[in-house]
Amino acid sequence: MQLQSPAYQDKASIPLKYAMPGAGGENISVPLIWSDPPQGTRSYALTMLDPHPVANNWIHWMVIDIPDETRSLEEGASGQQMPKGARELTNSFGKGGYGGPQPPAGTGEHPYVCTLYALNTESLDLDSRASLADFEQAIKGKVLDKAEYTGMFEQQ
Repeated sequence: MQLQSPAYQDKASIPLKYAMPGAGGENISVPLIWSDPPQGTRSYALTMLDPHPVANNWIHWMVIDIPDETRSLEEGASGQQMPKGARELTNSFGKGGYGGPQPPAGTGEHPYVCTLYALNTESLDLDSRASLADFEQAIKGKVLDKAEYTGMFEQQ
């Protein structure tokens, strides 16, 4: 399975408009495209995390129950044009949906890792305020494949 974004290259800088307003951005959710899902995929789940030691796996986006026929999330889809049935969970900012990069100034470049999981189930039984640990527990034993794509962002 392949995951990419038409907005930036893997391991390259995320354009400013996708960052939070506090970092000078517009908080527009990043566009993502994927291909080659494994046989038996019944849904997808997505996380966008900042694993930098200062951020400690800060959740920027967590989506579950993305229908199996879906192959992309359009730019700005969060909260507006998500695929029918997809559910956006609460991010670490305390809001549902996407929360763009806003690393503390002076902490260097942070990686924002998007991970798409192909699952063998149509839906996950998770509350909208589920934690990352809850998410990881819910997908355990259901992952057919996963793909990662990383963007970088730094606040001066």
